[in-house]
Amino acid sequence: MTSQTGKLGFRVLPPPDRISDDLLRRFYGLASANVADAMGRFGFMDPGIQSRSFLPLCGLAVTVNARPGDNLMVHKALQVAEVGDVVVVNTGGNTTSAVFGELMCQAAVGARLGGLVVDGAVRDVPGITQLGLPVFSRTVCAGSCDKDGPGEINVPIACGGVAVLPGDVVVGDSDGVVVVPRAHAAEVLELVFQLTDRERARKEEIRGGRLFRSDVDESLRKKGVIE
Repeated sequence: MTSQTGKLGFRVLPPPDRISDDLLRRFYGLASANVADAMGRFGFMDPGIQSRSFLPLCGLAVTVNARPGDNLMVHKALQVAEVGDVVVVNTGGNTTSAVFGELMCQAAVGARLGGLVVDGAVRDVPGITQLGLPVFSRTVCAGSCDKDGPGEINVPIACGGVAVLPGDVVVGDSDGVVVVPRAHAAEVLELVFQLTDRERARKEEIRGGRLFRSDVDESLRKKGVIE
């Protein structure tokens, strides 16, 4: 584990203990919508966070709190992240200074990272797409940024309106990005499997001819809408 370096506001903090690889692997391929539903319809980023390379992602969060218009700590996060990790970046609301592009993407792919989520801008989308790294961002912009700092790595951040802590599980697909608190990963996973079992049973009912849910009419009767 890396020791803390720097000072308040300009720090690289050590990551927390990681959840087991076996537990993380069980999140692979899960739909973001199902994961959000399993958490009481919480934990999903707002719809402004969109896929740029049209690839799903799943990994543990390495968080970055970047100064608006600066990506020094994003570069460092790519270096300290482990294989499969997802770098999650808060840019302080900046949408005109891309903090990630094709050259950084080449480095991330070389380091075998799991992806990137930016509440801000990225650029070089064709190159990123060709390189095959899952990337989500709020916007795309040609503008670049400084590399001066300050910023912090592995601190609690907000991204897409959701709290993200280092080591949280990040799941993303065409529906959006969901963050599972690290401390509740096993519990959420079990709830997701229960939900998917119910969905599987409902699909069987539809195939068997029960096209519409009986509880819809029951609810409408209780509300006096139908008899």
